[in-house]
Amino acid sequence: MSRHPIKTVAVPFMVLLLLTACQTDSRNQVLQTSESQVALRSMQSRAFDTTDKAKTLRTIIATLQDLGFVIDKADATLGTVSGTKLNGYAMRMTVSVRDRGTPQTIVRANAQYNITAIEDPQPYQQFFAALEKAMFLTAQQVD
Repeated sequence: MSRHPIKTVAVPFMVLLLLTACQTDSRNQVLQTSESQVALRSMQSRAFDTTDKAKTLRTIIATLQDLGFVIDKADATLGTVSGTKLNGYAMRMTVSVRDRGTPQTIVRANAQYNITAIEDPQPYQQFFAALEKAMFLTAQQVD
């Protein structure tokens, strides 16, 4: 039983052709991903002139509640707060607080619809605008 010589050559050639067609330039993908990740991180982060992590976490909780979120979890040790907003959709926002090393604190918010990260700047802008006002009022000791 002998194999047809064209099949012997054609099958490996077709497999190689298919593999070559599926190849993409991974370097371009990495560069595009890192640029979009940096842009997303800049939308998600703000620095505040305070070192009081507990007060910042309390202000974040109050701000999320003012925006209609229900607080799911808050951990002062880790410096994280998670909340879910149910307004015809389910948006989950997790906010983390960390020291910057200078007299500043970094607040980073991460919003998701289901398991998909939100890349639209609007929810982040709305959250940080409310948080900046609340942080100012807290610093001025206005209730």
